[in-house]
Amino acid sequence: MSAGKKPILKRVRRVAVLVAVLAVVAWFVPVLAALYVVCGALDVARHRKITVRLVEQYFTGNGILTWLLSPVNLLADLISYRNPGVSKLSDLPARHRAEIEACTRALTENADLVKAHVAKTLAANRRGMFTFQWYGRKQAPEMRIAAFAQDYRYIKTIALSVFNRRERTSWHFGPLRLTYRVLFNLDPIDSREVYIEVDDKVHYWIDEPLFIFDDTFFHRSINDVDQVRYCLFMDIVRPNHWEGLFDAAVQAVSVISRSFQRMFYKNWSFLR
Repeated sequence: MSAGKKPILKRVRRVAVLVAVLAVVAWFVPVLAALYVVCGALDVARHRKITVRLVEQYFTGNGILTWLLSPVNLLADLISYRNPGVSKLSDLPARHRAEIEACTRALTENADLVKAHVAKTLAANRRGMFTFQWYGRKQAPEMRIAAFAQDYRYIKTIALSVFNRRERTSWHFGPLRLTYRVLFNLDPIDSREVYIEVDDKVHYWIDEPLFIFDDTFFHRSINDVDQVRYCLFMDIVRPNHWEGLFDAAVQAVSVISRSFQRMFYKNWSFLR
């Protein structure tokens, strides 16, 4: 079989498996099947740039878990403030902004410590993740930054995401819309070859080091230069109308967050 036909057959098999599974579910639990078809369609329709790749990845690739969680995500949308997909710091409530600013300020103040630690630890790893808190659970990093060990009301994950030279992610989806992803580039490189792309929007770090977005949108990160890219990586609870319910949901996610970590960050090296 030629190399060109293998990807096509793989895609056909994925679609066939999807159709077969939906047919079985529809036979035994038609309401559930209909629910997931509708929720998946609504999730995909949120995008401005709908492509074959996006639809294929959502229903048969790395977006399957996002699809399975789509009823939860759509419910979260109903009880949250408006979700523009990409947000500015000024769009968030004052208490959210204060926590983000405390962490970005701490990273900037410890820039030399961070770069020195990464230089001796990253080595040949393509991507490194240094975790300080993960969905509310304190970690035990070798790199100590006092502000990253504090208890925050809204920030649940604090980590340092590091891309080695000439490194990029594939297009992918995050699993849950209970939180927004907040990224802060420590040392923006003067190049338009270093950016993050979310749906139809491209954000260049040289233009603005802070970026806040809903990571259940189709996205990818690019570092096409011969320098290391450092980003503070945070998850902050979405502004919402029912904080008690959101708190309980985020707490439940923290219990299974290790599984998410392995599934969604399998191409990352978790370093200390």
